[in-house]
Amino acid sequence: MLAAHADRERTVDVLRAGFAEGRLQQPEFERRVARAYEARTVGELSLIVADLPQGPVSVQPSVPQPYGYPTQIPRTFLAAPPPTNGKAVGAMVCGVLTTMTMGITGIPAVILGHTARAEIRRSGEGGEGFAMAGLVLGWLSVAGWALFLAVVFLAAVD
Repeated sequence: MLAAHADRERTVDVLRAGFAEGRLQQPEFERRVARAYEARTVGELSLIVADLPQGPVSVQPSVPQPYGYPTQIPRTFLAAPPPTNGKAVGAMVCGVLTTMTMGITGIPAVILGHTARAEIRRSGEGGEGFAMAGLVLGWLSVAGWALFLAVVFLAAVD
């Protein structure tokens, strides 16, 4: 993939961070910056910062890279993940707490889980797994209480 000016600037930012941390000497830093501004592809840019901590992260591209360039893209080129929905986290916490609260937090886990899933679909936030974990644990708690009360009721009737 051909590199854009913004890609080159992000690479130079990674190099500046490496230089500021003392990972690069002044001459090496200047050589790499010059190479970054001369690079034509994202693959060339990733090679320039490959040995720095903010370097490449393995990503499977949808199109094979030509000319044997690596299929790794520096972390600075990747988009940040969406924020996690707070209600989804609350649902999971309530679901986990059902074991310690004898099921009292099961109903809040179910309510928060359904609300979080609706918000996640609407807003595109993350946390679907947290919401589902809260829902499953909450419904298991509710079902456990229903089963317990049914057994107590049947025992009282006999």
